[in-house]
Amino acid sequence: MRDLATTRTYHYHRDLQLPTASASKINILMALLLTSPWHRLARRTRDDAERMIRFSDNAAADRLYERIGLEAGLARAVHEFGLRRTYAPAGRCVDLYCWGITQTTASDQVRLIGALAGKRSPLPEQDRERVLRLMANVTPEQRWGISAAACVGGRGPSESQVSLKNGWLRHVANGRWVVVSVGLIREPGHDYAVAVLTEDSPSMGAGVARVEGVVKRILAAFRGRRGCATAGGQAVLSTSR
Repeated sequence: MRDLATTRTYHYHRDLQLPTASASKINILMALLLTSPWHRLARRTRDDAERMIRFSDNAAADRLYERIGLEAGLARAVHEFGLRRTYAPAGRCVDLYCWGITQTTASDQVRLIGALAGKRSPLPEQDRERVLRLMANVTPEQRWGISAAACVGGRGPSESQVSLKNGWLRHVANGRWVVVSVGLIREPGHDYAVAVLTEDSPSMGAGVARVEGVVKRILAAFRGRRGCATAGGQAVLSTSR
């Protein structure tokens, strides 16, 4: 996690490589926008991008992954965004077996979110905001993960604005789960770029609980005594998914 406003950072095994699962769909869309701005994309391509981010549609991701040039296109984007340890496997994509097993690190994913939220980015502001808006409007059943640390229910300007993309996959070999949550939590004076990557959970639910427990503890430490206080009352942490 990195507070982009203050540069305060917390990391744990930040360079450990783990699968992205569907979190790599952020990378795919950002790679696509390096080739063409949003307003110049065909309607069908924009629809695929929306389905890929908001509903985690794998078929849409397959089409866009091919559109950017498969692993070579993703590799170009990885270089452009300054990611250091993110690698996609070679081969044509069949559901999750290509882009979903892209290897990445928490450090790289925080850096990628920083490229969406900060001005020093290869993407123009309107495209960066477009991606964040899509991530802010994921379907309700997929709003778990880093959103568990959001401040909600207060009066005033301090309620968190959350943009996220989650990922989950079950390893065929051992039945254990990869669960990932990546995104941006915006609050007055703070932009938290967050990436929590987990592996080896016995179930998806257990993985989600691990992710949410981690992000709640870290955000509590970052906020300190300020907590979720607002200008007009006391907000609380989100309890719903």
